[in-house]
Amino acid sequence: MDSLAHEDQPEQEDQQLIGVALEVDSNDSDSAYAQSTRSSSLTSLCSEVTRGIYENGRRYHSYGSAQYAFPNDERELERLDMQHAMQTLLLDNKLFWAPIGPSPQSILDLGTGTGIWAIDFAELYPEAQVIGTDLSAIQPTWVPPNCRFEIDDAERDWTFDRSSFDYIHNRNFICAIRDWPRLIRQTFQHVKPGGWVEWHQKHPLFRADDGSLAPDNPIALWGQHFFVASDKYGTPTTSCRFLKQWMLEAGFVDVVEHVVKLPVGPWPKDKRLKNVGLFEMVNMDEGLEGLSMMLFTRALGWSPEQVQLFLKDVRAEVRNKKVHCHYDFYVVYGRRPPVPGLEP
Repeated sequence: MDSLAHEDQPEQEDQQLIGVALEVDSNDSDSAYAQSTRSSSLTSLCSEVTRGIYENGRRYHSYGSAQYAFPNDERELERLDMQHAMQTLLLDNKLFWAPIGPSPQSILDLGTGTGIWAIDFAELYPEAQVIGTDLSAIQPTWVPPNCRFEIDDAERDWTFDRSSFDYIHNRNFICAIRDWPRLIRQTFQHVKPGGWVEWHQKHPLFRADDGSLAPDNPIALWGQHFFVASDKYGTPTTSCRFLKQWMLEAGFVDVVEHVVKLPVGPWPKDKRLKNVGLFEMVNMDEGLEGLSMMLFTRALGWSPEQVQLFLKDVRAEVRNKKVHCHYDFYVVYGRRPPVPGLEP
């Protein structure tokens, strides 16, 4: 099986220190930049969804029960595809960690974004049927024959048949969900008995094990502002810390939580983590405006000019080779209890 699939149980990294390289190649930064339907019921939405809305020079989605804080324009789509490569590398070149078995048949990817994860999964499992849903119609037209995309709001009542998916996946619902317990209950209802649900979520509280990130460093301050803003926006960033608890409360069993350190910058000694850090350095440098502008102006009352001036300082520190910071990436999965006597 391709390395993108789950093989062995991954090791938890939350208690491990990431070694710092003695020297950082001056070309690392440059090389990083170089890497740098339900149709009958949904067709009527196409013009509205495609138009979007514009704010402070960025395009955002215009469909759904609540405004998603991040843009969906071309700049953001390029960043999302790069982020996919980074997060796949972070997870040991795997698309998922749940032990879903060798032949899943029906897959749902919530908040599919550009659709790149769903497309990779469909190519990895050509016998599976993969559906990706998102608020924005930003997915490509040419996709594998076993993959399709639909416009949908994950927080509304789903129209899928219950108990219809072998595996439900989501990645990066940060600042997107206002009622996580309800969403998790919906996944429980729509995954088959014995099927798996998996979440990949960021917790951008920046820190450095070697003390190289001062409390007043702009990177640390950005993370603090982000947490405050997301809370005021109604989409708390701390939600990933409670996913395991909410899954257990919804009735899932065999729930596993992994907390993986995600480095920022090419400072780790480990080659894989060094490359992850390079990706994330570029991801932050190019994505900070999209991650901050609507959230900080609406929730914190900042002016666009204030946001841009602050982000200039953050970007400078992201490139500072003396700062060895990281934040946590949560991987949480569990399965709906199988029907007695029908254990796979």
